[in-house]
Amino acid sequence: MSTASRDTAEDSARPGERAGRPRTGRLSLPPAARPYVPPLVLYGVTKLVGLTIFACLLEYAGDYRKKEPRFGGGAHWWDVLQTWDGWWYLQVAEKGYDPRPLQPLAPGGLFTVQQNSVAFFPLYPGMVRGVSEVTGLGLYGSAILVSVLASFVAAAGIYAVVSTLAGTRAGTIAAGLWAVAPGAGVEWAVYSESLFVAIATWACWCVMTKRWLAAGLLAFFAGLNRPTSAALIGAVGLAALVTLLRPDSRREQGVLGPVYAMVAAPLGLLTYVAWVGLSMGDLTAYFTLQREGWAHYFDGGAYTLDVLRNVAVGHNDYLFAFSVPDLLGVQLVIALPFLIALMLHRKPPLVLVAYTLASVLTVLGTQQMFGNTGRYLLPAFPLLLAPAAALGRLKWPTLTVFFTTAAVASGWYAHYVIFELGIP
Repeated sequence: MSTASRDTAEDSARPGERAGRPRTGRLSLPPAARPYVPPLVLYGVTKLVGLTIFACLLEYAGDYRKKEPRFGGGAHWWDVLQTWDGWWYLQVAEKGYDPRPLQPLAPGGLFTVQQNSVAFFPLYPGMVRGVSEVTGLGLYGSAILVSVLASFVAAAGIYAVVSTLAGTRAGTIAAGLWAVAPGAGVEWAVYSESLFVAIATWACWCVMTKRWLAAGLLAFFAGLNRPTSAALIGAVGLAALVTLLRPDSRREQGVLGPVYAMVAAPLGLLTYVAWVGLSMGDLTAYFTLQREGWAHYFDGGAYTLDVLRNVAVGHNDYLFAFSVPDLLGVQLVIALPFLIALMLHRKPPLVLVAYTLASVLTVLGTQQMFGNTGRYLLPAFPLLLAPAAALGRLKWPTLTVFFTTAAVASGWYAHYVIFELGIP
């Protein structure tokens, strides 16, 4: 029987389906949602494998049982996922903020002012509290639920952006790559990265598809989630400005949408920083707190250069030295120029270029935990564009071996290293 004859016979055997009636006993997804199934399945399975390896390593070492619950410890392995920054987010979700004036500490130490929860932006803990109130889950369970769901929204956004530029196969692979990226262990922990990337990916996609109102609104919410949202806000604003300056695009898209995006994008970030300053009696209080309470501030790359020099000669004479995470961070920094060049070679839209370069500049130009470079670069998802397109040339059996190996390895380098061998 010919192919055409078989197709005709199969079509005649399914009159109900041809008439638009779904067959009983089979789950039917909306047509718009079906393309997202493969990337989300790949992302979820890959993350689950990495998390399982992480749990096995934690139980094998057992070191977390000897640590304080706030600083990487707990009674069970999953308690580790709510430590460090997670502890602060849960405090905000439970108690809100207490923006009292900066409290000086005794001189001579690394930190000169007392740490305060206002350093942690309100969108993520606010959502955690809201989910807890609605579902009845505890704050920890709600935080994990928000992070996991947001990570799938982020993976879908990565797929949407990359598939638009390089095809559905590359988009699917990019979602899987984000699951095994260095620092990906915080995607399913009490951290705000997943929520931020979910917002950032869809904001960039909205700019690419000329949905300016949505892009401005998403950038506004990003500003309530993380201070590094400045990179996204700037990218959205720049893309809107260029649209307005070009007569053809201005006539095609109008003026109101890009202007709205430019105005709305920075309001979330500016509002929160201003509220902190007014509440603490010093308009620069947020930046002072970051600098003197956490030793995090923009230094033009001096700290990064200091780490690179020390690691190159086997020394650890620098702030926040953690040998294994720092070595992985150095390798990632060395790879960045190549990844950026590959991304630029594919000529992505301006919003992706501006967002990625600003994100990288922020990470490398800031004094912070160098071992967390992979975590800090998680939002720079456009760097996955070229590797995903290149891997897209491989057959799925080969890709299965690749992702299986990467998923298992990520349980160590993307999870265990940052949570147990460093400070995430």
